[in-house]
Amino acid sequence: MPSFMIEITLPDSSVRAYAPGVTPMDVAASISEGLARNVLSASFNGQIIESSTPLTASGSLVLYTWNDKEGKKAFWHSSAHILAQALESLYPGVKLTIGPAIDQGFYYDVDLPQGQVISDKDFETIEQKALEIAKGKHPFSMRAVSKADALKKYTAEGNEFKVELIENLADGTITFCDHDVFTDLCRGGHLPHTGWVKAFKILSVAGAYWRGDEQKKQLTRIYGISFPKQKDLTDYLALLEEAKKRDHRKLGKELELFTFSQKVGPGLPLWLPKGAALRARLEDFLKQAQKKAGYEMVVTPHIGQKELYVTSGHYAKYGADSFQPIKTPKLDEEFLLKPMNCPHHCEIYNTKPFSYKELPKRYAEFGTVYRYEQSGELHGLTRVRGFTQDDAHIFCTPEQLDQEFKNVIDLSLYVLNSLGFDNFRAQVSVRDLSQPEKYIGSPENWEKAEQSIINAAQEKGLDYVIEPGEAAFYGPKLDFMVSDALGRQWQLGTIQVDYNLPERFDLTYKGSDNELHRPVMIHRAPFGSMERFIALLLEHTGGNFPLWLTPNQVMVLPVSEKHEKYAEKVLNSLENHEIRGLIDARNETIGKKIREAEMSKVPFMIIVGDQETQEQTISVRKHGGESLGSISIETFVSTIDQEIKSTLKSFK
Repeated sequence: MPSFMIEITLPDSSVRAYAPGVTPMDVAASISEGLARNVLSASFNGQIIESSTPLTASGSLVLYTWNDKEGKKAFWHSSAHILAQALESLYPGVKLTIGPAIDQGFYYDVDLPQGQVISDKDFETIEQKALEIAKGKHPFSMRAVSKADALKKYTAEGNEFKVELIENLADGTITFCDHDVFTDLCRGGHLPHTGWVKAFKILSVAGAYWRGDEQKKQLTRIYGISFPKQKDLTDYLALLEEAKKRDHRKLGKELELFTFSQKVGPGLPLWLPKGAALRARLEDFLKQAQKKAGYEMVVTPHIGQKELYVTSGHYAKYGADSFQPIKTPKLDEEFLLKPMNCPHHCEIYNTKPFSYKELPKRYAEFGTVYRYEQSGELHGLTRVRGFTQDDAHIFCTPEQLDQEFKNVIDLSLYVLNSLGFDNFRAQVSVRDLSQPEKYIGSPENWEKAEQSIINAAQEKGLDYVIEPGEAAFYGPKLDFMVSDALGRQWQLGTIQVDYNLPERFDLTYKGSDNELHRPVMIHRAPFGSMERFIALLLEHTGGNFPLWLTPNQVMVLPVSEKHEKYAEKVLNSLENHEIRGLIDARNETIGKKIREAEMSKVPFMIIVGDQETQEQTISVRKHGGESLGSISIETFVSTIDQEIKSTLKSFK
């Protein structure tokens, strides 16, 4: 037995003693053979390590399997190495750059030899080569390399991309990963060996600028995904096909909700009449709930003086990568397109002095903001350059903070539940303590803000995780991570605690001691942005919106021209009950009218012919084919009313 043992603390707080040099895989085997068979990677004292890394000191160990986010990350990062080796084998002279894991799979950016391209015709060949490599069960092995040796290797290969990466690394921090005959610059986090990868698929190929800079060379980006079982890949590809059908860009065009124009500019959506009406109903829905919760609506301009954003800190953090200042005829006068609503709301608060008895003040606005995104990063409504936030800022005393934060949680949950997003978890986004330069404000205020959010999440019984490094630069936040109908996860609503902007804008209130005090600021947006929320709602519902929200709730279909007068009477009666609809009076067969109403995802089709006209009834068909038979208009109105009430409850 060794002269001393190290103590390994596991996630369940149990402590086990081992001889120095024990590996995470050894620890897993000591717990159970089943666990050892499933361990993909590990972290020790918060740092990602290999499952084969010797542990020489006491500390906290977490073991990751395929069911863990970090386990999948190691799987897909390792698969990126396999892809890179396959590309080197198939395309001699290719220059590798970077190949990270992403939320679903991985990619590798490469500079292909002159005249060579990769297209979908090459995917199968690359996949077969990758699986051939994987079957070799080659162990992944990390080794430290001096900066001089690392530069020598990639300079000799003529790989200016790797040379640039290494030049920005400190000597003593550089590591290579080896497997089989392949070597790559890498920080670590791999599978035990390549044999874990049993299914491998190239998904797409695209162009990507080196380091995301449009002024630098365009590379070839190969996207892929891999799995430990072939069935997992088969299921994923089926899900991918369903996702294509639900793509909000496709549905938005089919349902005539929004469009884009190159003349207007990329990333700047144009809302068509149906889409504008949809947005207006979402806004009215939230306005009603906000009114009950004590919010006051404000309106602020689309631009502001540069100095406003210098004061807030936005210019220092984002100015270089944002829309550049707007010059005016006046010398030295500069304005910016509004990147955030919060500085404007701070100035609204500053228009008059407040007493503690008048707080909290809750200012809400559907404010359009503008942020520059590279053209290659734009994606439908989910990544745009101009978007409208359902923004609000609460100015409260420190004593009011906890209750106000919990009230905002209630409002956010009401929004998610009303729109069918019932599968979600909360994410407490806090600082990355290793990069304090990313944030403004004192550590003391950050600690108070982070603890306030954790307390509120616990008191509300939220299922939450803590994510270091995901905070905003001015404060921590609570993000709602929603799973859609396809199991994909998205960030929707967000709530943030901010002690910093009140200081920067010198916001005060008079306390009960007659002295001036600093308010705390809560930023919140239950939708996040109207554009992104509608995109995700489209994909989640497949365009079958809740009845209260859908642009047209009914389509009245007269069987022939002689039934049009009664169709108009029916629609007028429905409109008197605030039911939205249209008449399809085209000279087409009733079958074609029904098919096109189905494609338009209209919830109810009302068919009127001889019998309905004579009996003063309507024949009702639901989207999807279910028939409600021949009923009175009054019965149908009651049906609509009950369905809306069941899905849209009032905010209390």
